[in-house]
Amino acid sequence: MRISNFAVKNYQFTLVIFLMTIALGLTTFLNMPRSEDPATDGPQFPVIVVYPGTSPADMEELVVDPLEKRIYALEDIKKIKTTISDGVAVLNVDYKYESNVNDKYQELVREINSMRNELPQDIYSIDVNKVSPSNVNILQIGLISENSSRENLKKYAERLQEELEKVNALKEVEIFGLPNEIVRIDLHLDQMARMNIPVQAVLGSIQSEIGNIPGGTIEAGNKAFNVKTSGDYKDLEEIANTQVIAFQGRNVALKDIADVHFDYEENKHITRLNGYRTVFVNAALKEGSNISQVQEQYLPVLEKFKTSLPSNIDMVLAFDQAEFVNKRLGGLGFDFVIAILLVSITLLPLGGRAAAIVMISIPLSLAIGLVLLNALGYSLNQLSIVGLVVALGLLVDDSIVVVENIERWIREGHSRMEATLLGTKQIGLSVIGCTITLIIAFMPLVFLPEGSGDFIRSLPIAVITSVLASMFVSLTIIPFLSSRILKEHVEGHQGNLFLRSLQKAISVSYAPLLERSLRKPVQTLVIALVVFASSMALFPVIGFSLFPASEKPQFLVNIITPIQTKIGETDAVTKKVEAVLKDIPEIQFFSTNVGKGNPRIYYNVIPENERTDFAQIFVQLDPNSSVKEKVRITESLRSQFNTFPGAKIEVKNFEQGPPVTAPVEVRLSGENLDSLRVISAKVEKLIQETPGTIYINNPVSNLKTDIKVAIQKEKARSLGINIMEVDRTVRLAVAGLKLGSYSDANGDQKEIIVTSPKEERASLISFNKLFINNNQGAAIPIEQIADLEFESSPLLISHYNKTRTVSVTAFVQEGFLADRVINEVSAKVEKVTMPEGYNFKMAGEAETREESFGGFQTVIIVTVFLFIAVLILLFKTFKSTIIVLSVIPLGMVGALAALWITGNSLSFVAIIGLIALAGIEVKNSILLVDFTNQLRAEGKSLDAAIREAGEIRFLPIVLTTLTAIGGLMPIAWSTNPLISPLAIVLIGGLISSTVLSRIVTPVVYKLLPPRIQ
Repeated sequence: MRISNFAVKNYQFTLVIFLMTIALGLTTFLNMPRSEDPATDGPQFPVIVVYPGTSPADMEELVVDPLEKRIYALEDIKKIKTTISDGVAVLNVDYKYESNVNDKYQELVREINSMRNELPQDIYSIDVNKVSPSNVNILQIGLISENSSRENLKKYAERLQEELEKVNALKEVEIFGLPNEIVRIDLHLDQMARMNIPVQAVLGSIQSEIGNIPGGTIEAGNKAFNVKTSGDYKDLEEIANTQVIAFQGRNVALKDIADVHFDYEENKHITRLNGYRTVFVNAALKEGSNISQVQEQYLPVLEKFKTSLPSNIDMVLAFDQAEFVNKRLGGLGFDFVIAILLVSITLLPLGGRAAAIVMISIPLSLAIGLVLLNALGYSLNQLSIVGLVVALGLLVDDSIVVVENIERWIREGHSRMEATLLGTKQIGLSVIGCTITLIIAFMPLVFLPEGSGDFIRSLPIAVITSVLASMFVSLTIIPFLSSRILKEHVEGHQGNLFLRSLQKAISVSYAPLLERSLRKPVQTLVIALVVFASSMALFPVIGFSLFPASEKPQFLVNIITPIQTKIGETDAVTKKVEAVLKDIPEIQFFSTNVGKGNPRIYYNVIPENERTDFAQIFVQLDPNSSVKEKVRITESLRSQFNTFPGAKIEVKNFEQGPPVTAPVEVRLSGENLDSLRVISAKVEKLIQETPGTIYINNPVSNLKTDIKVAIQKEKARSLGINIMEVDRTVRLAVAGLKLGSYSDANGDQKEIIVTSPKEERASLISFNKLFINNNQGAAIPIEQIADLEFESSPLLISHYNKTRTVSVTAFVQEGFLADRVINEVSAKVEKVTMPEGYNFKMAGEAETREESFGGFQTVIIVTVFLFIAVLILLFKTFKSTIIVLSVIPLGMVGALAALWITGNSLSFVAIIGLIALAGIEVKNSILLVDFTNQLRAEGKSLDAAIREAGEIRFLPIVLTTLTAIGGLMPIAWSTNPLISPLAIVLIGGLISSTVLSRIVTPVVYKLLPPRIQ
């Protein structure tokens, strides 16, 4: 081949390129971005609306319905999933995955901003967020103190926040577990009533003082000056001295009718570390950063900061993702070294020099592969490294084939230069064809749709770039090195001891078996088909799963107390759970969050919003804990917490892949909430009766009780009272009215909240001495125009694409296959009679599976035809193509058997392994068929060509198979359930296809001999 001739004859140029490749690859490896998991950047935007004190029904009518109507009309909307609870609505807006994230984010923000005037004016906030993988916190630091004041903890937490913000690669450094300091104005409403001072007059006076209106610019002489006006408040005393109204000839200041004081917002998020009072400081990593390098920057900052803390505050680095990344990448690095050693052992039959040449191709191919991977925008993460390790067993294939062929020409008496040029020319086209077919085999994985495809994409890209690099290396640098390093032999040399032993084993075992098979080709083919058909029976036995649980030594404990339990009671239950966790020696840290979820520390877990009846504990075991130890601990806790009094306690593992609410999810749709509640109760019972289900959740199984201010509207109107004024006054007394904020002397923003005298949280006492001002300003007691009544209402309302829904969910017990449990639940729900207009859909893992493989058929069809097209281009006949493709079913036999033997299911990653296996099998088959065609073209008979090609090509095929298996072995041994099934499928498939195809392919060739030109 021309490229090989050029590389050999211009060896100085080849040598320079060789050295440049090594240097560039090493630089790329040291500096390219590193992360634990691949970045998935889908156009998903949670829209969070906070409207305190609003019931789910009111929130639905006033806020959600108008928003959904406008958003659903936008282009490329895939789905809107809404959850409405007390005072909070979360609209999860998903665009089609291929949409531009930034453009769609801007579009959504514009649309929502344009609707603000159509929504209630006293909505506290509407935030449009992006779901970005880089928003996952890589640090969770605890400032621990049992006796330090809130002011002191706040001071040091903010100092730490400032120090971490100076680390350029960190972002979103936030403080959790510390309520904001506010200025609280407690109005004495009874005193105001006696003085006939309307509430609105007080509010207006404060708001007018907060306003800061710029005066503009004036010119004087040849200069221009900005005019500064009075500005807003500067301190607490100034607020207290605000003039409210004139009463009996004197001015009334705010301090005369209210208590004005510094306070803290109601604490809705209680945090502890290992049971001790704590404030958390969390930080995320900017996209494209190398987490290992960033760790070297922030660790000294933390060490220095710790020395500045007073004796009653301690600092603990509770979570450091860089440690897990370094350990995982280090573990894969160790696997890589083991793989290289195993590969080197399999190369012994080639001889020392030939093996050394092949081994040189490994760092070269990987160096070029890394450069290409980095150039395409992919980071070094667990999946891209697995891709490189998978490629390790494949990228030496081209070099083995080329070197072995050159060695064969040398053994036939040719000089090194002649053997290099002739051997490379003979095998070059096959090497290119093999590489192209292998790349085509991995192409469907590159074009997998949705989040699953995005999550897995770095793996096939790493394989493709490395294999492409290996083809270039095998046709340039390998021939150059062979022409200089390989030892010339006398004609008839049989190779070293390992080669002679292997060839003898082949001639003794393989040759007679091939001879017998060629004598009875039809019977041989029938036996092969029976073996293949038998293996298909394993599909229902091994079952299907999407993504496995994470093997990381971490898990979550969710504590759900009875609905509407106050946060203090939830905290008391949480402390009992903490006491159990303290007794487990393997637990290193547990971070407690009462009132909301732990800040986001895993890529597919979105924290729970504020709820008084919810707590979450993030548990971390000793980093060296095995997967078996973790399973033992979680199962023990599940059985221990199963009958825990006063709460439902869930012990949940982290899952791999795109986020799924729960593996089992039955989504019921319909308009009437009461009808949905009845149907959901039936479905809940069916799920409970299904073996293998745990943590069954029916969000509408219970109603919550609200206190309704029932206004006697006719009486209120006759007294001249505006209904809106009643609502505002009730809100002032219970939740407080936020009027604005001001900056103090230190530049800190402080919210000004007007309310009535009460403890941290409002109670029924807040309704005492509550007065409403009528149109004349007279104060009328609220009990004259309204009564307090208890009223039942739904805990939450859910929508899916504007339709009311209820999702009944369940998790799957350890030892049960999710696919079987889902199918069993689906079959049971099918039998439930539903009213007209009501239906169900299996969501959860079943829906994610549909999305992950949606449109995949098109990619497979294109791939199959490309496969065929390349083979026809290579062989020029359909018969040769059929012969090559006949090897594919043979790999399925070993792949399915390997999954069954190891107890693995057919997961998403295992399917990827099956697709990749087809390319690897075809690659070996091409070598055999191409060489048989060459021998027939030289004039040999059909049977003679088949026998000779089978024996001669058996050696390189066995060597390439052994190197591939050697490279994959460390991954198969891995405890990571995400990647080990991939290696198991490939190893099992390679073994069966190598053994069976060496018989079946020659037999098919004999039955369908292609035309030789």
